[in-house]
Amino acid sequence: MSIASNLRDIKGSLPEGATLVAVTKYSEQEEIMEAYEAGHRVFGENKVQDLTAKYGAMPKDIEWQFLGHLQRNKVKYIAPFVSLIQACDSERLLAEINKQGAKVNRQIPCLLQVRIAQEESKFGLLPSDLKAMVESGSFANWPFVKVEGVMAMATNTSDNEQVAHEFAIAKEVFDWLKEHSTGANFEVRTLSMGMTQDYKIALSQGANMIRIGSAIFKS
Repeated sequence: MSIASNLRDIKGSLPEGATLVAVTKYSEQEEIMEAYEAGHRVFGENKVQDLTAKYGAMPKDIEWQFLGHLQRNKVKYIAPFVSLIQACDSERLLAEINKQGAKVNRQIPCLLQVRIAQEESKFGLLPSDLKAMVESGSFANWPFVKVEGVMAMATNTSDNEQVAHEFAIAKEVFDWLKEHSTGANFEVRTLSMGMTQDYKIALSQGANMIRIGSAIFKS
């Protein structure tokens, strides 16, 4: 199967309005260009160094998203161009995104990462902490942050019922955020969850953005 046919098959299975982020973590620029030439424009990267290199070398109509755990001292390198920072998991990170957004005079789109997985290695805000942060009014101090929704990663397990339950928790947080967030910082519309192994479960639980790498780039 070619990259173009993989993209066509996945996109053909998505509900209307769902966005596919092609994850380029393990892909070379030639492979990414195959996807680009097939008409795809939304890509995601997990490392700042790789993201800046690919952004510099590739067509400028690509929407580059940052997907990984973001260190505060590296926000400045992606602030001028990143189309979405998916894994915002602390007030300190959001404050830094605001600081760097101010320097380049752009409101940077972000997703709040909610922790739903059982694994200690996973990052994210507990649902209660995410809600408390939104209700605290902190976002009024961050005019250069635009919260567009919620991102989540389920436990890496073959137990599909557990995965579905975890995604359902993220959907509840997303629905809460849509209802309770107000002001210029919020335009809540995106629930990003689901990767190659579990994106169909994520879609069944309400995801409207999925992040897929190997199912696109590996034949």
